[in-house]
Amino acid sequence: METRSKNPEGTPYKTEDLRSGAIPYTEDSLEAWYRWSLGKYLGKYLEGLKEGKIYGRKCNNCERIYVPPREVCHHCFRTTDEWVEVGDTGRVNTAVVSYISADRGRVEEPIIIAVIELEGASPGIGILHRLGKVSPEDVKSMKIFGKRVRAVWRPPEERTGSVNDILYFEPIEEV
Repeated sequence: METRSKNPEGTPYKTEDLRSGAIPYTEDSLEAWYRWSLGKYLGKYLEGLKEGKIYGRKCNNCERIYVPPREVCHHCFRTTDEWVEVGDTGRVNTAVVSYISADRGRVEEPIIIAVIELEGASPGIGILHRLGKVSPEDVKSMKIFGKRVRAVWRPPEERTGSVNDILYFEPIEEV
């Protein structure tokens, strides 16, 4: 197996050369700190989550409502016009059973991730989030698809302005 790195002559290094010590190298850990600016659209969206509200942006030209909010309408290619609060209920558009966590580690208990089309947002526009109180079999059999769900929020004193302020979405109607 060859690595993508190349030596000055342009010949790819081989993994076995690195392991055998034929090519000297070191492995160091790097501590890097950074800041990330959310911007006014994502910032307001996350502040809303901290308050237990879900905000989107509306394009008054085509009437689309985007959640998470977008600065530019993906249909009209113009700046969205206004903030709207949408509900914390919706329908499952699609879902997947995952045995890999968000940090790429393996998990024993599966995580069920879904695209939720929120009521008040435009059809076909949804947020990606966890489902709770749903079995992997409900996903595999597609029983959960199209079902109504609602957000289960962290207690107000524990919210931080993160997508994790919503713990998961749970079914409203029987699966």
